[in-house]
Amino acid sequence: MNKDIEFRKTQLDTKSYSFCAAKWYNATIWLGSGQTTSCHHPLPHQIDLEEIKTNPKAIHNTRQKKFEREQMQQGERPKGCEYCWKIEDMGPDNVSDRVYKSKIYAEKDLTRAFQTPCQQDVDLQTLEISFDRTCNFACSYCNPAFSTTWVKDIKNNGAYKNLQSDGRNHFTHTHDASQKYGYQEFNPYVDAFWRWWESDLHRTLKELRVTGGEPLMSADMWKLLDWFKNNHSKSDTKLAINSNLCPKVELMDKLIDASHHIKNFDVYTSAEAMWDQAEYIRDGMNFTQWRDNMIRLIEQGSLDGLHVMCTINALSLESLPELINMMVAWKEKYGKNYPNFTLNILRFPSFQSPVVLPTHIKQRAVNKLKLQAEIYKQQLHDMEINQINRLIQYLETVDSPHAGADTVEKLQQDFKQFYQQYDHRRNKNFGNTFSEEMVEWYNGL
Repeated sequence: MNKDIEFRKTQLDTKSYSFCAAKWYNATIWLGSGQTTSCHHPLPHQIDLEEIKTNPKAIHNTRQKKFEREQMQQGERPKGCEYCWKIEDMGPDNVSDRVYKSKIYAEKDLTRAFQTPCQQDVDLQTLEISFDRTCNFACSYCNPAFSTTWVKDIKNNGAYKNLQSDGRNHFTHTHDASQKYGYQEFNPYVDAFWRWWESDLHRTLKELRVTGGEPLMSADMWKLLDWFKNNHSKSDTKLAINSNLCPKVELMDKLIDASHHIKNFDVYTSAEAMWDQAEYIRDGMNFTQWRDNMIRLIEQGSLDGLHVMCTINALSLESLPELINMMVAWKEKYGKNYPNFTLNILRFPSFQSPVVLPTHIKQRAVNKLKLQAEIYKQQLHDMEINQINRLIQYLETVDSPHAGADTVEKLQQDFKQFYQQYDHRRNKNFGNTFSEEMVEWYNGL
């Protein structure tokens, strides 16, 4: 039996068929907006500003999470976790992210979570935080809530027009609520984090991952790196950073230097395509710079792991196999963990989902991915093989990006409306970037 399926059946489903340890031990917290969620699938919700004044742990232990913990203890499926339910409902042998999000914790911790009264605060073991949304990228699938460069687009050019599907509001305003406090202004959510961190979070947390925006552009990120450098004997917490790896040269130099002063340090980055297609999807990216900085980190840094998070969207499928080839070449040269990769299927905005593509374009990607899953069995981790196979099955069977999504026809119309405006605003050219087959389909929408 596949180890991941065995884990789900013996460690999760024996507690309940909806149990996921991430609801207890994992969190993403956006300190700029004061919002949190248990992993990257459920939509974020607001942290109680009054509660954190006396209880900084409430930046994680919110009333909503406690309600959803109770649902899981009773075997009910929280609605916000619909991504995993869609994967599991495709068939009994499918492995959803609740497995990957749970298997990182000890068996005794899984049992303790399930038995803990739902209203009781629990200590985090893995935490992803964003101090603010400052970012030098404006990726097509991102939005102003997570990027100041996206904010500039909306301020300079106004809202994207004539979008009709459920993802339209991503691109209609500057999302000011995502950054409630200005530069150097007191932020009570950041203050709560530092109070919790200084008191005991630095002792109980196993991994802290900092994201953004681009965290290398955040003063609090460098404050945290300095804390680890000066207090390395106080904490065994693994520190990780989500970076686009296209910063100014001096910041990259500082990051490599800082890596030598941290006991446990991982870097996560994102890419899902190659060359001009990567730069089209992730506006602001210099793919050559990204590739060279990946190699610099491996050869000059001191890292426990290097991870590439691939956001699988409609535009990434053409050169994703080539990217996997490149990552396998790095693995063969530097070791199986340099890098690791995940294939995270985009759900929002839904008009950028792979679902919008015609069958013949999806099938071309499927054929290449099937070959890679077969020939790279030795070079890839089981998890990576599972991720490829999951994507293959998704492309072959799923016809809606999420529950309640608009029709594929409406999503396709928004796809074209968006990228026509995107080209004009960003000085890009869809027709010169993608294959003749893709462009022919696009022009016919």
